[in-house]
Parts: sequence; structure tokens; C-alpha cells
Amino acid sequence: MIANLSMSVLMTIVVVVVHLTGLFLLLRFLRRNAHHAVRGEGSRLLMRQAVLMLAIVLGIFLLHTIEIWCYAVAYLAIGAFADFATALYFSATAFSTLGFGDVVLGAQWRLFGAIEGVTGLILIGWSSAFLLSVTSRLRVLEHDWETYATAKPAKRKKI
Repeated sequence: MIANLSMSVLMTIVVVVVHLTGLFLLLRFLRRNAHHAVRGEGSRLLMRQAVLMLAIVLGIFLLHTIEIWCYAVAYLAIGAFADFATALYFSATAFSTLGFGDVVLGAQWRLFGAIEGVTGLILIGWSSAFLLSVTSRLRVLEHDWETYATAKPAKRKKI
């Protein structure tokens, strides 16, 4: 049990540091490129915003992939799985809290797998909050509802 908790604490620290570093790098990327996504008008502006948001989403996906791989390497290191493919598959299902149950850990490492699920849940939530914040600051999905509401509808011709 002490080995489970020790590995859990160590891996939680590792993936939280990876996540925090990745989010800082994504923020740096945003600061350097956000001016492209707020200038201009029409479809060109929309395309710039879409490209920037796509880069952020792919960056977040890359972060989670790195974190899942870190856990897979840890499973191999402790001897929980014989091959990397199985360790990676288990890690992905545990981290995402999907947990199919077709691959399970031995009794001595179950707590470690469960804590990976909790860690993954928290980090995915953190990423969702980050993405929502980025979206609202860039006003990517904003629509000028006031202008739309006050615009007079076009008159129809009577036939």
C-alpha cells in the first residue's frame, strides 16, 4: 500500500507539472499570436480565430497524450504490464475514467490505477476550464446579438 501511495503521489506531481508547463506554453503561444485573431473582419478574421483555437485544442490534446504516456511508462516500470501497448491502453482508459475493464491491474497496483483516474479527471476539467477561458477572451464564438436584435427586418414585396 505504501508503494501504491508513493507512486501515486510521484506520478500526480509529474503530470501536474507537465500540465502546468504545457498550459503556460499555450498561454505564451496565445500572447504571441492573439493579435492576429482580433484584427480584421469577416471570414478572414473567423478563419484566424479558428486556426488559433485549433492550435490550442491540439495543444491540450498533446498534453493529455504526454500525461497518459507518462503513466504507461510507470506501469511498465513497476511491472504491472508486460508490454507497452497494454500499459498505454490501460492508462488511456484509466486517465479518461472510461475504464472498459477488459484490462485490469493486479491487486497490488489497483489503488495506483484508481488515483490515475482521479488525476485524469481533474486535469481534463482543468483543460476544459482553460479552453473556455481562451474562447471567451478571444470572443471566438461571440455574435453581435444587440445589432441583430435592433436591425429592422427587410420588407417583403407584396405580389
